[in-house]
Amino acid sequence: MLSERRLQVLRAIVQDYVGTEEPVGSKALTERHNLGVSPATVRNDMAALEDEGFIAQPHTSAGRIPTDKGYRLFVDKLAGVKPMTAPERRAIQNFLEGAVDLDDVVARTVRLLAQLTRQVAVVQYPSLTRSTVRHVELLALAPARLMLVLITDTGRVEQRMVDCPAPFGEASLADLRARLNSRVAGRRFSDVPGLVEDLPDAFEAEDRGTVSTVLSTLLETLVEENEERLMIGGTANLTRFGHDFPLVIRPVLEALEEQVVLLKLLGEAKDPGVTVRIGHENAHEGLNSTSVVSVGYGSGGEAVAKLGVVGPTRMDYPGTMGAVRAVARYVGQILAES
Repeated sequence: MLSERRLQVLRAIVQDYVGTEEPVGSKALTERHNLGVSPATVRNDMAALEDEGFIAQPHTSAGRIPTDKGYRLFVDKLAGVKPMTAPERRAIQNFLEGAVDLDDVVARTVRLLAQLTRQVAVVQYPSLTRSTVRHVELLALAPARLMLVLITDTGRVEQRMVDCPAPFGEASLADLRARLNSRVAGRRFSDVPGLVEDLPDAFEAEDRGTVSTVLSTLLETLVEENEERLMIGGTANLTRFGHDFPLVIRPVLEALEEQVVLLKLLGEAKDPGVTVRIGHENAHEGLNSTSVVSVGYGSGGEAVAKLGVVGPTRMDYPGTMGAVRAVARYVGQILAES
């Protein structure tokens, strides 16, 4: 374990390097920070930090920069994230409250995160596997043609046409609508098949074929929509950090184009806390020079998806973590109210 003083020196190195983009020397540290020790002691502490792999000398300059291991210790020992100011919080709320539907919520969240953090923003659509049914609407378009509208607790709306094997009367349609909602409203998607399997038996023989067709359309919708979707924005922000990527920026951009890679990066939605993956902790080789800060969001205290940012390891971690967490909280509130 590092002594408290060496931890203080490491914190100062991280803060200065993130702020100045320049390798940090012992003289500058002593001048900028009230470390309470002589420059010689700081030099000894820096030598010890380097021996233990927390900082490194990038080239022959006298300064040092944090390694992935150094950033990891810095993040693990953070006393707290940087809170958003009251004007920032109001701006977030006002911007997100203008959204008209779920697609707009996701698009605005991506834009907002990219602007606040000046990194690449990634937002996962709420997963239907973790969603519940808010309402199922059935509308008659013709005697033997219906529209099925599925509305989820996260505000997602799916519409499907249903061609019935025989004409279906208004009374039967109202009966099916009521029975279906009484069974599935407020229930998880994964529970729906078992809840409706015997529903056709409640209807007259001539209506059972149509009821079965409606149910199979509903269940197909659930399966189709299980595919995870993402929105990404702010990729141009990476170009501001050209010198932070030791090789070239292309591997990072290529990795960001792969949806599977991004979903793995964001991690499991059921882990609601802020997660930080630094440098080589990212399994994908193209992202070894980046850090990923992600958090779960959702309504009613349960995470239904993740959002986060990708940027260079030389990142303002307290500020980025604070922004990501604040945005997730407001998105969750908007989903709960939608």
